[in-house]
Amino acid sequence: MPDATTRSGGTATAVHPAVALRPTPAAPPTPVTPAVRAWPSPYARLVLLLTLLAGAATAVLVFDPQRLLTDGWPPQLGGFAAASVFALAYGLCTVAFVPRPLLNLAAGALFGSTLGLTSALVGTVLGAGLAFGLGRALGQDALRPLLRGRWLKAADGQLSRHGFRAMLAARLFPGVPFWAANYCAAVSRMRTLPFLVATALGSIPNTAAYAVAGARAATPTSPAFLIALAAIGLPALAGTVLAWRKRHQLRPR
Repeated sequence: MPDATTRSGGTATAVHPAVALRPTPAAPPTPVTPAVRAWPSPYARLVLLLTLLAGAATAVLVFDPQRLLTDGWPPQLGGFAAASVFALAYGLCTVAFVPRPLLNLAAGALFGSTLGLTSALVGTVLGAGLAFGLGRALGQDALRPLLRGRWLKAADGQLSRHGFRAMLAARLFPGVPFWAANYCAAVSRMRTLPFLVATALGSIPNTAAYAVAGARAATPTSPAFLIALAAIGLPALAGTVLAWRKRHQLRPR
């Protein structure tokens, strides 16, 4: 291409279109290292939950908390402090599958009807909340896909849709193991607050009956002890009859 003449007599070289400014090639992308998972997989969490529960059950077998019924409470503790420690131990023992009736009897025998009932109820809510939290954090994601049986689906549906009412009924009428209700609620979509409130309210009658029975165990012919036995037996019978009459409602829809 001929050079163009400038006004001052010089020449200006024309720039060929191909010799335009080219963009600087971008640097190769830095390889991104996959982020390390901050939380194990659902099945790893389930294994952890089962390991914790097995360890808790083993600890109960080794330390034998049932000795409280025969040996009594350590003499270093008394009054409100002893009841508080007992409530904490109560909650931990329920997570480790220690039967609540035994713990309720011990509460009444150690602290009397009123303080024993209060300590047992606090321990009940504490143990239920602890089991619910463990089941929700470590077991829900792995166990929900396994809810395929008719009874499991029905129980999950009742707890997910009518959580407070279903849990209140489970606590009021004996028959459903305490630990089973806790973990079933944790695997379902039931919310935490209704679960705890229903547990506290529904556990009062049965816990009070056992606490009174434990406090009056030395006088088995007293009216209070006989009334407590009736309060233990009648709800169990009523729950059995009600479950039989309402069995068709457990069918999946």
